[in-house]
Amino acid sequence: QVQLVESGGGSVQAGGSLRLSCVASGYTANMGWFRQAPGKEREGVAGISRASGSSYAASVKGRFTISKDNAKNTLYLQMKDLKPEDTGMYYCAAEERVRWINWKDAAEYDYWGQGTQVTVSS
Repeated sequence: QVQLVESGGGSVQAGGSLRLSCVASGYTANMGWFRQAPGKEREGVAGISRASGSSYAASVKGRFTISKDNAKNTLYLQMKDLKPEDTGMYYCAAEERVRWINWKDAAEYDYWGQGTQVTVSS
């Protein structure tokens, strides 16, 4: 079983930065960050796999960086130049199977953290 605990969310003005962390227990072959604003669908922000590296949504590419410390089994999302449209609840996700997945598809993931709120003001 995999357990995920996120931290690092908060409130920041547009142009600011935040770093999210997700501490995992258990084996995680694929991991990702998702976000959800009120009334909106949960959307993939970034993903990282055991074998194929990192992927990003077009809206965050160049501003966000996903990374994983395998020794600590911890996932990170460094967010820079934050915009109001980045506001939402951010969730860490993981699944155990070594396989290709569509990282943007929430249904691919078996485990989820409780979320950490990110609020970006104008």
